[in-house]
Amino acid sequence: MRNLILILGDQLSRDLSSLRDFDPSQDHILMCEVWEEATYVKHHKKKIAFLFSAMRHFAQELEAEGLPLTYTKLDDPDNSGTFSGEVERAIKRLSPQKLVVTFPGEYRVLQEIESWSTRFDVSVDIREDDRFFVTPDEFADWAKGRKSLRMEYFYRQVRQDHNILMDGDKPEGGKWNYDQDNRKPPEKEMDVPAPYRGQVDDITKDCLDVVADRFDDHFGDLEPFYFAVTRDQALYALDKFFAERFGQFGDYQDAMVQGEPWMFHSHISFYLNCGLLHPREVVKRAEIAYYDGDVPLNAVEGFIRQILGWREYVRGIYWLKMPDYAEENALNATRDLPWFFWTGETHMNCLRQCILETKQNAYAHHIQRLMVLGNFALLAGLDPKQVNEWYLIVYADAYEWVELPNVTGMILYADGGELASKPYAAGGAYIKRMSNYCENCSYKVSQKNGPKACPFNYLYWDFFLRNKDQLKGNPRLNNAYGTLNRMKDEKIEAIRHDAQRFFSTLDD
Repeated sequence: MRNLILILGDQLSRDLSSLRDFDPSQDHILMCEVWEEATYVKHHKKKIAFLFSAMRHFAQELEAEGLPLTYTKLDDPDNSGTFSGEVERAIKRLSPQKLVVTFPGEYRVLQEIESWSTRFDVSVDIREDDRFFVTPDEFADWAKGRKSLRMEYFYRQVRQDHNILMDGDKPEGGKWNYDQDNRKPPEKEMDVPAPYRGQVDDITKDCLDVVADRFDDHFGDLEPFYFAVTRDQALYALDKFFAERFGQFGDYQDAMVQGEPWMFHSHISFYLNCGLLHPREVVKRAEIAYYDGDVPLNAVEGFIRQILGWREYVRGIYWLKMPDYAEENALNATRDLPWFFWTGETHMNCLRQCILETKQNAYAHHIQRLMVLGNFALLAGLDPKQVNEWYLIVYADAYEWVELPNVTGMILYADGGELASKPYAAGGAYIKRMSNYCENCSYKVSQKNGPKACPFNYLYWDFFLRNKDQLKGNPRLNNAYGTLNRMKDEKIEAIRHDAQRFFSTLDD
């Protein structure tokens, strides 16, 4: 046999680089569900069921094309439980001349793959994952010699290189970024369309049964299950976004409403990150929607920036900085993750809503992740390793390459400013402005101190007091430290007292 092609669970694309020269008469495909991947962190139940179902559907489609394929299910009696074990079994059975795999999404998996040539005495061909706009080497070339690696400048470069939303050599509309137009607070009455909800077929039902039986101690609600698990379904979910939500996505992408976890977002990160949708096709369709007059520029630019800007940028940072990036803790944060991150049992309504919706859906939109959950983790000084693990566990779109830079760099400022120019810290006023969570909270967002005050109010200032030595030289924080310098001693003492009282309760 010529080539054994290993397809990973986040590589469910028919035009994958490892499949491009596939010859059914000489080559063979290997796909496997392995215990090690499902449990290296205790992934959300819905996340496991989603990926297993999507993998099985993809394998079925490949077999329908007549492509020879071995698929190992989790409960197969001979399943070794690891990628290496399944690759070794396949090599012994098929004796391939070469093992072919598309570049993986996580550093630990790459290390494992790179060991196979020696371990199994077989040639290993690791091919570029060209589903992305920018390769790790291209990002490294862009980063070389720069004093700061700001996403905005990278995003502009990629827009120019790929001629996306460009008017000649200038950005469409005259501005690169319309973020200032994308910060409208929620209105009292909002007509939010129902999200995509897929049908559970026999394949998905089998996966749900496996997860219910084997992963009962994992976080999250398994049902109801509503993810797209095939490319056709994912394309339909994308169509539904373009038809029903895209027009208001820009205005309200930062808004949060109790009981409306999906809002006007696209909810396609699940499908982009596992390969059912391709970034190029999504960006192209968004661009066409603008030129056809279907959506305003602030919506399409903001949407494209999430894919072409942030998604590509965090992948570049990940491969540029690993493995050291996983150890970053510039603010020396050591507090344990509070138990309520698993239960939602807290009197802070904003946190309760975001955690419970995460538990139910394996999803929360970017402002819930950054400015509620992440903001609390930053202000409370939670241990970056524990916070990273939580984010990797609970979201169905989370893989280390996308999760780690967002959490370590954007949320926790644990890299000391390599990714973000300042910590994304905010008090209760931000959450009140961008949500209706405060209306049903046990705390009062209008109060700055005392037992009934919103904890975000005093934790905000306590964060800057605690981290003064590390942060005071940052020019983007001059206003914050200027305000602190003008505070009376009794006010600072009240902040510290409230924070200590809160942390004592939290630690207990």
